[in-house]
Amino acid sequence: MRKLLLTFMLSLVGVMSFAQIEGKWKTIDDETKQPKSIVEIFKKADGKYYGKISQLLVKPADPNCTACKDDRKGKPLVGLEIIRGLEKDGNEFTGGSITDPKSGKTYKCTITRSGDNLNVRGYVGISLMGRTQTWQKVN
Repeated sequence: MRKLLLTFMLSLVGVMSFAQIEGKWKTIDDETKQPKSIVEIFKKADGKYYGKISQLLVKPADPNCTACKDDRKGKPLVGLEIIRGLEKDGNEFTGGSITDPKSGKTYKCTITRSGDNLNVRGYVGISLMGRTQTWQKVN
């Protein structure tokens, strides 16, 4: 009986951790396919998920979000909150937004986890009108 209970508990922990997105993730540049930055995703007191750039792996031409159009305009890229307001819905995190610091544009966002990768989709309007990046887990 104890073995069965232990097996069940370990399986439950494995499933629960699989669907989590909290932690540090390496972003990959769409054009060069090279690592670009480290984004830390965390849960705030409001129960929603947010992500900020914690490290730049490539030196940008401008270290500030000059193109941003909201409260992030002119703020340093390191520490910049690029993901805001995601909510967990089954195995998906959705309902929030993601900002591209290079263009300053903000998109709707959905994130799903696949092993040690996150599939981060930014889109306008419906989910079909966008692009997906794969971010890698940082240990």
